[in-house]
Amino acid sequence: MFGAGAMTNSIPEIRDTDLMFVIGSNTTEAHPIIAMEMKRARQAGARLIVADPRKIWMAEQADLHLQLRPGTDVWLLSAMAHVIINENLHDQAFIDANTEGFEAVKERVQQYSPDEAEKITGVPAEDIRTAARMYATTRKAGIYYTLGITEHTHGTDNVYCLANLVLMTGHLGVRSAGMNPLRGQNNVQGANDAGATPMYYPGYQPVTDDEVRKKFEAAWNVPLSPDDGLNLNVMMKCLAKGTLKGMYVMGEDIVISEPNVSQVELGLNECEFLICQEIFHNETTRFADVVFPASCFAEKDGVFANSDRRVQRVRKAVDPPGNAKEDWKILIEFAQASGYDMPDYANPGEIFDEMASLTPKVAGISHQRLEERIEGLQWPCTDSEHPGTPTLHVDGPLIGKAQFQAVDYRPSAELPDDDFPLVLSTGRTLYHYNSATQTRRDPGPSIKQRQNFIEINRKNAKMLGIEHGETVRIISRRGAIEAEAWITPRVRFGCIWMPMHFAESRANLLTNDAGDSVTGTGEYKVCAVKIEKIKPTSPVSIASAVDQLAPVLNKPM
Repeated sequence: MFGAGAMTNSIPEIRDTDLMFVIGSNTTEAHPIIAMEMKRARQAGARLIVADPRKIWMAEQADLHLQLRPGTDVWLLSAMAHVIINENLHDQAFIDANTEGFEAVKERVQQYSPDEAEKITGVPAEDIRTAARMYATTRKAGIYYTLGITEHTHGTDNVYCLANLVLMTGHLGVRSAGMNPLRGQNNVQGANDAGATPMYYPGYQPVTDDEVRKKFEAAWNVPLSPDDGLNLNVMMKCLAKGTLKGMYVMGEDIVISEPNVSQVELGLNECEFLICQEIFHNETTRFADVVFPASCFAEKDGVFANSDRRVQRVRKAVDPPGNAKEDWKILIEFAQASGYDMPDYANPGEIFDEMASLTPKVAGISHQRLEERIEGLQWPCTDSEHPGTPTLHVDGPLIGKAQFQAVDYRPSAELPDDDFPLVLSTGRTLYHYNSATQTRRDPGPSIKQRQNFIEINRKNAKMLGIEHGETVRIISRRGAIEAEAWITPRVRFGCIWMPMHFAESRANLLTNDAGDSVTGTGEYKVCAVKIEKIKPTSPVSIASAVDQLAPVLNKPM
């Protein structure tokens, strides 16, 4: 909506903000560098609102913690909009000049009063009112969110509600404000910018646009499909059904990271051909027919783009070991061997120049320019004289008129019941990164966090007879794993939380692969589970063992 998943503002702007609304983001653990800027802002006097089902570290530092029930974000955010509109705190001049669709949202949020929201979200109505007033009356107020907002079957609705708040308060195009999704992995922003999504060419140019497609067909000398490709969630479902016959997995351990992963494993067993391009063996490479040994960040030249659209150079420090090659070289050789006459590019700078020539958003960026700018350049950067764009939409929405979206609350796909009475959410910890392919190879992080665990509320633990540190079994409709129980006040009654890093105790054997209707993102943050104590194994005496073996030992040969 505001920049194809990128921050509207810049990371350095955070330190100058007056209010941070952090929702669905455990920033200090999942994005510690960005969290440092938030800490600076807090020390400088900025106020902090945190909306999260867990009492994370940032919630302990906040002026206000909205500890909502998992999956009720639409109710919370719509109730905040209700307060802002009904108390005349919205920016009508900005709305009239820059937006469309406000009247529909104004009418819709009347159904979402703070008092009714309290019943659904568990957040006191007065806290909702306070949060709405704080956000609406602070000029430099930024929203910061990540997977806790998007990893739901209604994740797109959650984002729409956040965008509605930004637009109705006029916080778009304002330094140290805006709407700021924090990207989940290194260079995931750059991958999307370069076209690693099934509905866009580089620079978020739609594959369904005839003129765009013709431009890329001419440049690449190959006919291209006019249809959107399959998103990741759809691909995994096709894999499980056996209709996806071949896959090329690059830098991703889908056997750890995908929801309902037992179905992914079944599909991989049936997949006719799987290529993995990796720097280490992982759980997914076990299924591979071919593994291409790739290069890590220090073994290749190129660019990275981070969450605030900042493109920076990465420079090769050492050669890849053994038979490993830079990723771009592997991809060229693979394309040529597959029958496509891809050019023999001399270096990654040539590849970027080609992309820039076809992509208006980055037309003014090149490796040569980046050599002279250690801080990088932020797109849009439309020509070689353009300084880059630290803050988007300063002169009004780039699309002309920003669209409000009237949203209705939809419950999560799987809610707790008598058989599975607890809600599980998953996430990351400070000590391990994503699927932990790298971090669990290092003794430091592993000493800090050796094994999987669940966080469970003291009252739930007492009801189940669970002691702190006890190993328990967690069961969903899709699978079961064992993990250590940590009794903590961080989680709400009726909820548990678990990290996703541990191959021997995979949280994603439990999670629900029901996807968002627009993005297909799985519902990692809400799935119904139950917990069972593990019965101790009865010791087997030597005499008993001999008695059990006697019939076998005495059987004639």
